[in-house]
Amino acid sequence: MNDLVIVLIGVMGSVLTFYVSTQLKQGAVRASALLSLIVAMFFYIFPLILNSYLTTHIPLVFIGTSFIGMVSTKTNVKYFQLVLAGFLFSLIYMHKGGVFSGYGGALGTLAGIALLTSFGFSALFSNVSMIKNFFFKI
Repeated sequence: MNDLVIVLIGVMGSVLTFYVSTQLKQGAVRASALLSLIVAMFFYIFPLILNSYLTTHIPLVFIGTSFIGMVSTKTNVKYFQLVLAGFLFSLIYMHKGGVFSGYGGALGTLAGIALLTSFGFSALFSNVSMIKNFFFKI
């Protein structure tokens, strides 16, 4: 159950940040900071509302996925890519173990990895016919 909540928060963080940034015209930094502050303050004020695992990790996952939502609109990003990136971020975050221990910028690094991977999947599956044509010509 904890894993499902973490994944849902990850998806919400990326999508909400992008939405507030673009549709509400707040800019990427302001959208990320505002939403992250709201989530962090909520769990700071009400630490016993959920179990300790979720209280500790929800703010971190939300902040990390808000970095994904800061993506530029010039990249022609789709909401599906943001959902996929938030999902990938959450999966990596839950299974990272001690890989990033003592490493500054771990959330941003995970966000970058997740976003670039989602862009790669989108490019790969949008060009399936091109890939098939390439292999069948050989």
